[in-house]
Amino acid sequence: MELSSHSGPVEVVVDGCNLSINDVVLVARMPGAFHVTLSRKSEQLMNQSVELKEKVIEDGLPIYGVTSGFGDSSTRKVHDDKAEDLQSNLIKFLSCGIGPVADADPIRATMIIRANCLARGYSGIRPEVVQLLLECLNCEILPLIPERGSVGASGDLVPLSYVAALLTGIGDVLEKGERADARAALARADLEPAVLRPKEGLALVNGTSFMSGFAALAIHDASELAFAADLCTALASRTLKGNPDHFDSFIFDQKPHIGTRRSADTIRVLLDDMNNDAMLLQKSRVGVVDSVYRDLEDPLQDKYSIRCAPHVIGVLHETIDWAEGLIEVEMNSCNDNPLFDTSAGMVRSGGNFYGGHVGQAMDSLKTAVASVGDLLDRQLELIVDEKFNNGLTPNLIPRFEHGSWNMGLHHGFKGMQLVASSLTAEALKSTMPATVFSRSTECHNQDKVSMANIAARDARTVVELVQQVCAIHLLGLAQAADLRCPGGGTLSRPLKSCYDLIRSVSPMLEYDRPLDEDIQLVAELVASGDIRRAVEAALEH
Repeated sequence: MELSSHSGPVEVVVDGCNLSINDVVLVARMPGAFHVTLSRKSEQLMNQSVELKEKVIEDGLPIYGVTSGFGDSSTRKVHDDKAEDLQSNLIKFLSCGIGPVADADPIRATMIIRANCLARGYSGIRPEVVQLLLECLNCEILPLIPERGSVGASGDLVPLSYVAALLTGIGDVLEKGERADARAALARADLEPAVLRPKEGLALVNGTSFMSGFAALAIHDASELAFAADLCTALASRTLKGNPDHFDSFIFDQKPHIGTRRSADTIRVLLDDMNNDAMLLQKSRVGVVDSVYRDLEDPLQDKYSIRCAPHVIGVLHETIDWAEGLIEVEMNSCNDNPLFDTSAGMVRSGGNFYGGHVGQAMDSLKTAVASVGDLLDRQLELIVDEKFNNGLTPNLIPRFEHGSWNMGLHHGFKGMQLVASSLTAEALKSTMPATVFSRSTECHNQDKVSMANIAARDARTVVELVQQVCAIHLLGLAQAADLRCPGGGTLSRPLKSCYDLIRSVSPMLEYDRPLDEDIQLVAELVASGDIRRAVEAALEH
């Protein structure tokens, strides 16, 4: 995707080859900030495939989904004069999605990804149809897409039929946040509904763009979570008076997984000035070595959820890197069928609509994210439990003077830990791999399918749950920092920047009060990247 700056929205040019996950996230989550259009080269390639399509139709040759029926009906050739009606009927019979309507973010992501896939130029669809799709995105006219109803091959047929319906002026849409009639919304934007020509309906619906939209957003959000988990570990180590030597580079040089080293490096940098005291701390734990038995005042090693945290979070870092590569290939691919090989002058049928890579990436991602959620939940247990929190108060209640009437009255983070445990359990439950549940459908034509749409939506759900677990943990860590020293005075500069941002939306818990809104506000700080940016800014100074 190419960007060009001028006054007003940033100009975005899709070319079918260079769309990144970051591009998708920006367009999906910053409506109005971008104006998206097709590249000139894409228009040329698309026109060439349309010319080939029309020639093959004129020659009377059967083409799947153009002059024949769909799926198991492909043996039934339709009259050439009915080829356009065939595309219209395709959209109608597929418009049977069910379940909640997807949020606007994944719908915008779907729209730009679908346009980008078609912009490669081998799908037999006119540039003006794809440009109409982009103009709807620019004007914030979005299809209302039910989330359920795709088996992930032939791609997201049912969900994407709602995109095609929008372009033909059928049904209801979301116009700048309000439900509206599609044809009326197009008219208000001075846009004409498309009359789809042969293959164009199939080109719109036969692809992996809906699942890829969810996948792109989940990967981006998981990346923010991975950083937040490293941050939580550093804060937990500090507030528990843990041993920072657990994160020394020597240890990770001896087992050099890329993600594990990245996590340990981040934690070590975030502990910052505390690192220099690691050897002194280690010696104080050991004391004078002699042959006399004694109980050590402090353990030599922290619990696994602290000491082994890089080995858990590192798996997520590497899973994100791997999944990002797969999804970016998918977003920049021709994933419909058939395709028009203009260099050979042939129509070629295949299975590029199959969502196997998306499904595998998302099943893996949701497992790695849920594991990190479990890690954060275990760290939270250490800081709220007076048996393990090294002098912090039980359940992180405020410190009261002995004999105060408030003693025994407050319960601090007791409810917060209960909620974190519930969220973690739900995230872990959702890690059942969707891709193993292939079903034979469509009269045994689609006899092996990917279930990637379900995997991608599961990944979205797991990420959201773990964002909330992370928010609860961060609130607990800020409370623990205040209990050690009011105002977080014992924290390193980058950790203090995180503490300050949390305290800007949630004051210290000085008495029992509802914390549900606090959780949502801090979860948004994690999801938006605000916490990461605050910490990075502190590291630069």
